[in-house]
Amino acid sequence: MALITKAIKGTQDTLPGDSYKVKFLEATLSDIAGNYGFREIRTPVFEHTELFNRSVGDTTDVVQKEMYTFDDKGGRSITLRPEGTAGAVRAFLEHGLFNEPTPMKVYYLTSCYRYEKPQAGRLREFHQFGVECFGTSSPAEDAEVIALADEVFGFLGVKGLELQINSIGCPHCRPLYQQALKDYFTAHKEELCETCRDRLERNPMRIIDCKEESDELKDNAPVVLDYLCEECSDHFEKVKQYLEAMGLAYTVNPRIVRGLDYYTKTVFEFVSHDIGAQGTVCGGGRYDGLCEELGDKSIPALGFGMGIERLLLLLEAQGIELPKPDDMELYIASAGDNASLKAAAIVHDLRAEGIACGFDTVGRSIKAQMKYANKMGSAFTVVLGDNELESGTVRLKYMETGETQDMALETFAEDFPQIAVQAAMAALQKELNTGEGDLANVDLSALLGGNTTWTE
Repeated sequence: MALITKAIKGTQDTLPGDSYKVKFLEATLSDIAGNYGFREIRTPVFEHTELFNRSVGDTTDVVQKEMYTFDDKGGRSITLRPEGTAGAVRAFLEHGLFNEPTPMKVYYLTSCYRYEKPQAGRLREFHQFGVECFGTSSPAEDAEVIALADEVFGFLGVKGLELQINSIGCPHCRPLYQQALKDYFTAHKEELCETCRDRLERNPMRIIDCKEESDELKDNAPVVLDYLCEECSDHFEKVKQYLEAMGLAYTVNPRIVRGLDYYTKTVFEFVSHDIGAQGTVCGGGRYDGLCEELGDKSIPALGFGMGIERLLLLLEAQGIELPKPDDMELYIASAGDNASLKAAAIVHDLRAEGIACGFDTVGRSIKAQMKYANKMGSAFTVVLGDNELESGTVRLKYMETGETQDMALETFAEDFPQIAVQAAMAALQKELNTGEGDLANVDLSALLGGNTTWTE
């Protein structure tokens, strides 16, 4: 089939067969964030370019190479958001959220845009789950934010992730480290790529994050932890103490600097070795100076970003299946106009009760309708024709077991929801009774005060 155009390179469609995975992740991430006191924030997909130049840093790859920037019809420079933090900080300052009780905790599920070479886990349009916490400089909050990300991975059953942490100091001690790096890399200037030669004068820490430079060259560079001031060193030690108190294993990696300029003190990454080069599935840290940079308001803050596409890749690589909801609870196969009208009425009433159901709108034969219902994974089916209309009785079939039950057509829409609940409970009872643990052999029908009539 010839198409006028296809999806733009670096973007991808989420098709109906996979959308349940994203919906499950979004619901899970929102629930866990809510348990930690975070509330959702939504910001525009584009902002004034100055916001990202000032926050992300004009020496970063994001600003220098990757941003989607254009002039609007008013001649203003506009940029599609390359990450979520800057917009959240702008909204926090613009709407005076610092006047509300602190710490102010927000989370977002958002799309981001970067012009990069597309590869597995790296797209030009991608999606992020992020959290931002404003108004506390306590190392306890650093650990709590890290614990939130760790709980997400634990809930999903992800294995083999390594939590790596570091401190990159503050404006008081970082200049000493920057100078040490500048001296070191100046001696190796001929070995640097063209981009890093420019960074050498403006921000030598970015060289540590460059993928073009040799590991040996970077490994022999000065270590930031050797240059921390007493405050930063003490903060980092307390972060580690809180992580240990929470039972979170970590590795100190002094080479983590993160790719954005706004970070201070604590930085961290959750790294997997199961998805190739793009192994960082979550990264974040403190940015205590960003609010002042953007709004002349000194407010400590921290957060992280978690890539949804990379998380899905990781789940797939580890064979972790996300629960797939039933597409359809009931399908009514109808024969004839009168039966179709009655099916439409029943389906309409059941949908109002939250029951996912359907009926034929194509004009298929009964056989074809039943085949369609099976493909859609309908838990129950009913055949409705002239005989059923005349007798006032229909036969409900439970597709999993093949069992049937006769029901009055007049009260079908009222009676079916309870039947569906009983069947679901019976299925869950069976699953629990064949499992292990505290829930095995629990009598769900007794708990619900009803009878689970759908059994094999």
